[in-house]
Amino acid sequence: MMRRHLSSAVAIGLLLAAAAPSTAQQTQIMPDSQATLINNLLPGVVNITVFRSSGAPTSAMNAAASVPSEPKEILGSGFVIDPSGVIMTNQHVIAGAYDIQVLFSDGVRRSGHIIATSPRIDLALIKVEAKQPLPTVHWGNSDDVRIGEPVFAVGNPLGIGVSVTSGIISGLNRNLLDTPFDDFIQTDAAINHGNSGGPLFNRRGEVIGIDTAIISPTNGSAGLGFAIPSNDAVFCATHLLHDGTVRPGYLGVKIGPVTQDIAAALGMKNPMGSIISEIDANGPAAAVGMHVGDVVLRYDNRTPPDERALMRAVARSPVGQPVIATMLRDGHVQTLQITPADWPGTVTKDQNAPGAATKAAMLVPNDLGLDLKPLTEDARAQYGLRTDQNGVVVAGVVAGTDAFDRFVRPGDVILRVQDTDVETPQAVQHVVDAARAQHRPFVLALVLPKVNQVPGPHWMALRVADDGAQQQP
Repeated sequence: MMRRHLSSAVAIGLLLAAAAPSTAQQTQIMPDSQATLINNLLPGVVNITVFRSSGAPTSAMNAAASVPSEPKEILGSGFVIDPSGVIMTNQHVIAGAYDIQVLFSDGVRRSGHIIATSPRIDLALIKVEAKQPLPTVHWGNSDDVRIGEPVFAVGNPLGIGVSVTSGIISGLNRNLLDTPFDDFIQTDAAINHGNSGGPLFNRRGEVIGIDTAIISPTNGSAGLGFAIPSNDAVFCATHLLHDGTVRPGYLGVKIGPVTQDIAAALGMKNPMGSIISEIDANGPAAAVGMHVGDVVLRYDNRTPPDERALMRAVARSPVGQPVIATMLRDGHVQTLQITPADWPGTVTKDQNAPGAATKAAMLVPNDLGLDLKPLTEDARAQYGLRTDQNGVVVAGVVAGTDAFDRFVRPGDVILRVQDTDVETPQAVQHVVDAARAQHRPFVLALVLPKVNQVPGPHWMALRVADDGAQQQP
């Protein structure tokens, strides 16, 4: 989960209501106990690990980079929305990814690829391949959510694995001052880094939100978590799956709230609707005769309670299909038919196509890009190693190599390569050369990291040959 002020990507399409689950479906997903309910939901929730280059979040920037940058490992969450392997997550989780790994609750890891993204709404769809249909979650109707309702979040907080936290709905229709379309559900269920893209469930086990942001003076949860409503996510997913993009409707008007004082000035008994303060001369509103000062009372057979609700209603309008708007002008009610247009400019076309990032061509030097030194007394002292430590120490790593991307760093100690204990750089090279002679793409190394969250050495496969890599002498 990212602690962040949401970008303008988060909201133009915060939109349409999903159909509430049928009675039969509700019965199916309402086990006898909360523990049983939660455990039945876990197979549909996934952990997502993304690898991308820092400073190179897009394919264009990767292609232009002359020096490979430090790889970054990003942790997030997601959930399966279609048994064929379609998974929803946040766009900021997978942005700039050149490798996406999806871990299921049964321990199975699958590679994922991006289907489509909507940066404005901060949602994305990825796909994994599976031989059998995957368990899915069920959508709930976020319009039915009430303050005080119990909820629980499932995700991968701080990268520790699938975890469940509980709380209540603390607020609705939250505006984080990012765009006029903000419509977040607020919860006090603990949400932390790594929860991004995970589901927020109601007590019936229905997804009513997608955990997206927190507000906190620290890097941890302060009880202020925010989720994109499920109805908006359903709208987004439907358009991404069918069109590859989300196309908001556009009227070409700027609107504001009708306050008590504005209502009195207009001779209205009660404040209602949204007042037009500006009109695009080339937009649909101007074409049908809307004026500055008109008050929009109803739109498409709905009565939006405020100007932000009206903007969301406009955004979810099908482009090119006429709708009815009811206006108040000079004390008289008028009805107009207006046809929403596609939102103009790059704001709707910026990055909705998948546009997956590409990893810079990997270098495969003869020595794997590793500057290795024997563990002399001076080397042990320099790198803070035990006096009885065996192996060879890594003194340097070439950027852009497989070892670099696997986070081998100076101060790490290589203890063993394949089935050979190594004490000299020459011994390492001998085993690497033998692996190449046997046409093996990888060599197995037992590495003791200088910095590691989990104590002790671990095995890693280092690439020694690859048809797509750049072999160097």
